[in-house]
Amino acid sequence: MMPKFFYMIKNKEITKEQVMKDIIAGIIVAVIALPLSIALGISSGVSPEKGLITAIFAGFIISFLGGSKVQIGGPTGAFVIIIYSIIQEYGLNGLITATIMAGIILVIMGILRFGSLIKYIPQTITIGFTTGIAVTLMSTQIKDFFGLQIDNVPAEFFAKWESYFANTRSLNRWSLIVGIISIMIIVLWPKINKTIPGSMIALIVATVFVKLLNLPVETIGKLSSVLNSAPTQRTTGC
Repeated sequence: MMPKFFYMIKNKEITKEQVMKDIIAGIIVAVIALPLSIALGISSGVSPEKGLITAIFAGFIISFLGGSKVQIGGPTGAFVIIIYSIIQEYGLNGLITATIMAGIILVIMGILRFGSLIKYIPQTITIGFTTGIAVTLMSTQIKDFFGLQIDNVPAEFFAKWESYFANTRSLNRWSLIVGIISIMIIVLWPKINKTIPGSMIALIVATVFVKLLNLPVETIGKLSSVLNSAPTQRTTGC
């Protein structure tokens, strides 16, 4: 099947109006996806720029070779738990290997047209899976939400919560306040304006709030070093 982008060029379906709409849509998605990719990168156990670079390249390839003109590719939180577990056990090289293997499997499934089998999967499984991912993903954010001082958080769900309860005395009240304010903005902002994402407003307000008041809250720069260029050295070892 020919990628939709090339199909539209071949049949001269691309117009100036369509290009302008796509540019605006791309900017809106980028505003949400880029900060999200940094957050998901950190949650997955890698440095922030790896999440950012992955979102840029993956998003481009999905749009360039995708089969729909309205398809949007971006980071998702559903795989954070899986990625975190792989990195903890096998390192970054293990994650790269697993990603290549997953890509090959997906290509094979596409060639064999296994996508139609999705209609036989019970809806309860899908709901249970997504709900479980949501609960597990929420549990990964407790440490930063409460500002707990924990060097290594276990990957397992119950061990993770045991670690949280064991370190409740290290709670940072300013981290908790900033987190609660951010959640309130995300929940209430759509009532004011539905065009600008509430998560973006929360990001800006919280950043300015912490910077101006010089609050003792951990930032991305404090948690890890952020490279200002694409990685050029090959990773060795696990």
